[in-house]
Amino acid sequence: LYLVTDQASLRGRTLTDVLLAAVQGGVSCVQLREKTLGTHDFVALALAVKDLLAPFDVPLIINDRLDVALACGAQGVHLGQSDMPVALARQRLPPGVFIGLSVENLGDVARAAGQAVDYLGISPVYATPTKTDTATPWGLAGVRQVRAMTGLPLVAIGGIHPGNATELLQAGADGLAVVSAICSAANPQAAAAAFQDILRAHQTP
Repeated sequence: LYLVTDQASLRGRTLTDVLLAAVQGGVSCVQLREKTLGTHDFVALALAVKDLLAPFDVPLIINDRLDVALACGAQGVHLGQSDMPVALARQRLPPGVFIGLSVENLGDVARAAGQAVDYLGISPVYATPTKTDTATPWGLAGVRQVRAMTGLPLVAIGGIHPGNATELLQAGADGLAVVSAICSAANPQAAAAAFQDILRAHQTP
């Protein structure tokens, strides 16, 4: 259960309060996505979030910014198609830091086969208001196509809520990346727990 942060979705609450509740509810990794923060503030926030997550053994993933990931000692980096090339990022990151890559079409998936990535983010699965610059939604059929093309772990993102989570897992997603369904929830801990219940039910034969 992969939480992607969005400060605009917090409904007036602090990011640390929402993250703490979400992790207590079962979020298993956190991607810090900050498109507008300057480097100084982004690093400071990343360090604070990393400290918050450490007691729960939840890894911190930095979106796009390799410099911030290195500065705060993040466990992972997530790259989009227009970000730093994966090969260059791999050279600059310590060996233990994992790399995720967003894929927006089948060509992206095919090219990822020869790259040093640890998981693919299928983006977006469904249309979502939290990200407006995205490609055509994949839909369930798209998730199945990607699953047939790669053995890499797949994380579905975009418009995911408890009502469509099970069908995405059945279509081949290994993980669910959630933004507003947790960040905007009245009770982020309960929202995360509901997703965790779905994931556990899917894993139980």
